[in-house]
Amino acid sequence: MVAAPSEPEFGGHIGRTYHDSVPWWPEPPAGLGGPNVVMIVLDDTGFAHLGCYGSELATPHIDALAADGLRYTSFHTTALCSPSRAALLTGRNPHAVGMRGISNWNTGFPNMRGGISPRAATIASLLREHGYATYAAGKWHLAPMHECSAAGPHHNWPLQRGFDRFYGFLQGETDQFYPELTSDNGFIDPPAGPEEGYHLSQDIVDRATGWISDLHSIRPDRPFFLYVAFGATHAPHQSPLEYRTRWRGRFDGGYDEVRRRWYERQLQLGVIPAGTTLADRNPGVPAWDNLTASQRAFSARLQEAFAAMLEHTDAQVGRLAAFLRDRGLLHNTLLLVLSDNGASREGGPYGVLDEFSFFNAIPEDIDKIAARRLDDIGGPRSHSNYPWGWAQAGNVPLRWYKQNTYGGGVRDPLIIHWPAGIADRGAFRRQFCHAVDIAPTILAVTGTHLPAHVAGVPQLPMDGRSLTATFGDPDAPPPRPVQYFEQMGHRGLWANGWKITTYHTKGRPFDDDEWALYHLDEDFSECHDLSADHPAKLRELIDAWWEQAGAHGVLPLDDRDIELFGAAPQPGTVHARAEYVYYPPVTHIPADACPPLAGRPWRITALVNVTGPASGVLYARGGQNGGHSFYLADGQLHFDYNALGTHYRASAPLCLSAGRHAITARLERNGPGGRLVVGANGSDLGAVEIPYVIRMPGSTGVDIGRDALSPVTGEYDASFPFEGRIERITFSIGGRGDADEVAATARTELARE
Repeated sequence: MVAAPSEPEFGGHIGRTYHDSVPWWPEPPAGLGGPNVVMIVLDDTGFAHLGCYGSELATPHIDALAADGLRYTSFHTTALCSPSRAALLTGRNPHAVGMRGISNWNTGFPNMRGGISPRAATIASLLREHGYATYAAGKWHLAPMHECSAAGPHHNWPLQRGFDRFYGFLQGETDQFYPELTSDNGFIDPPAGPEEGYHLSQDIVDRATGWISDLHSIRPDRPFFLYVAFGATHAPHQSPLEYRTRWRGRFDGGYDEVRRRWYERQLQLGVIPAGTTLADRNPGVPAWDNLTASQRAFSARLQEAFAAMLEHTDAQVGRLAAFLRDRGLLHNTLLLVLSDNGASREGGPYGVLDEFSFFNAIPEDIDKIAARRLDDIGGPRSHSNYPWGWAQAGNVPLRWYKQNTYGGGVRDPLIIHWPAGIADRGAFRRQFCHAVDIAPTILAVTGTHLPAHVAGVPQLPMDGRSLTATFGDPDAPPPRPVQYFEQMGHRGLWANGWKITTYHTKGRPFDDDEWALYHLDEDFSECHDLSADHPAKLRELIDAWWEQAGAHGVLPLDDRDIELFGAAPQPGTVHARAEYVYYPPVTHIPADACPPLAGRPWRITALVNVTGPASGVLYARGGQNGGHSFYLADGQLHFDYNALGTHYRASAPLCLSAGRHAITARLERNGPGGRLVVGANGSDLGAVEIPYVIRMPGSTGVDIGRDALSPVTGEYDASFPFEGRIERITFSIGGRGDADEVAATARTELARE
């Protein structure tokens, strides 16, 4: 008797030997030989920022792709990064898949879980089953951030969501010179530093082209899907010095003048219709002429840093396109360049040298910066973001910014380049479309279908529709008749050429929001509110918004943002505890998974074993723009509290004898600040008063036994590993933090085995 084959679908015959058996092979995947797909996602790049959309910024390589492809002028997103990326990769509305806001949040409701629902397989998963190699390089920000440590779980990481390879960063932003890098499922150190010419944008393009080169050399019949998500042009705006210097003085005339010029250039290029109104300055944007000399110098330099970063990113896009062209791949590659939302508002009215000043509500001394630190902007010693005035210039001719459901938040550039499939090159397309329409377009071009189940999980239908009809027909109808918007309480809805929208004030009852009505087909910039003239149309669209909200899981409405970072820890996560004990060597710990010291009282106890006097870092978090470093050097114990560039240091002599020691630090809270105390073996040795505790010290996480990325203090070089052995280091959060408790903890640590 012959056993049944181990493959249930086996189509041959199995006899006693191969002589009386018939072999069989499954059909190869249908996608072999199909078009390649490259999706390039820019971050916080506004509607007008690209040269081909009206700016005077240097984007020649992207402009060349537009000249040989199609420019869409009514492409829309969700006004924020994570939900836009969820929509791009799944074809579903973000609330329906659990990504209403950024992946750092989980509000306890189905619309905000921080990870994409398994009921919404990504196009990477679908294309991989179709025979495609799938690669992701750059920013992810689609996994709950407390899961993004070496401990996982990894089911929301790129490799578990359909990608064969990943190289980039998991957080919403990273330092471009000192990035928190992940390769596939693990953290790695950057291959070089800025002093050696390193920059993340170059690195991810190098890695992406390497993957494709291997694939094309070994399996030229396999097409690929490459998702390249640059950190640019999200803050920090960082680029090599030669890019920054070439923009010196170019923006000294100010954002009011530049906005007008870019608007006129958009009219000349045909990006916007004749008669479009240029929006007035947004509320809170000061007139350029009303700024002080220091404010103008600071603001202009911040915009220079942005322009340099965008030009440097464009050069990397050019490198990627040239690689594809040289390998004969560009002709049959569907290549998309787009942004995830409008220009950023996180720089405030005057801009910031360190964006976390904005998040901590700490005003910077602009006079001091203008006098001493302008040349730092855009380099490794800054984490800058431009002011609202420059953000609005990037969104010309539109109102508001990222996070808002007005055009400045949701209307973005989209370029589609595919020589093998698009004949009408260099043309505009005016149809309303949305991020959810990108995945269905890719599936249509590649001949890939959405099955009813993926990995045994029933799938949500795609909300988007393919844009392929617009490739050859400029008059093709929009792919869908309606699309809702919601972001942190701001709401909107587009329906058949009309749009309603609200600007929600945080904490205000949602029923008190005022809806504005615009005939978008005739009012590109949403400057002419018709709600009083068409009350019936307004009521119709408001009702339609609530209907869409119910259908796509938008409710409950929620206008919280920054306070969600300090919410109570969720059970079953890395933060479901008050004590964190690490046993080195420990892989780098990203910010959302590290001990939440923030504004709480805390104590740290490092149990070390040395052969004699030792130096090096015990614990470091953050970088030179802000963070903590607990270290020994030259017979001194130090805790450097880097408060966004202002250093407070508790120090004391400490020359370790051979053996085991408990080295301690604690923060005692007192009003807005506190007292930082260092000690050893149960005794306090030194202290410093900190006038203001930094609640969000930055986006860079924790290293134990070294300071591997951007050094927190200039007192040592990067890394500075501890010379002895750290047996364990314990972080206790929210305790009384008095001297008796620290002494007891030290004794306990010394007694543990």
